[in-house]
Amino acid sequence: MVEKFVTVLNRAGIHARPSALLVQTTKNFKSNVYIEKGSDRINAKSIMGIITLGAAYGAELKIIAEGEDETYAVNTLVRLFESKFEEE
Repeated sequence: MVEKFVTVLNRAGIHARPSALLVQTTKNFKSNVYIEKGSDRINAKSIMGIITLGAAYGAELKIIAEGEDETYAVNTLVRLFESKFEEE
């Protein structure tokens, strides 16, 4: 299992477009991928799960992956967060 913390850097937070981008990206991984906000853990391959997290600007999230490509999965998602989902 690989875990990394990320901060939501894009001003609009995680709305529909970043959620869709996260789901499209995670569906390419064989690993199970989760995102945690506080005590809530959602499947990162579920767009509704991501949207219901309500991750606003500045929110701290934990990305967790378990499986054969777990390190690659986490690092790829961290880069998405760091690029502000290519919105800014």
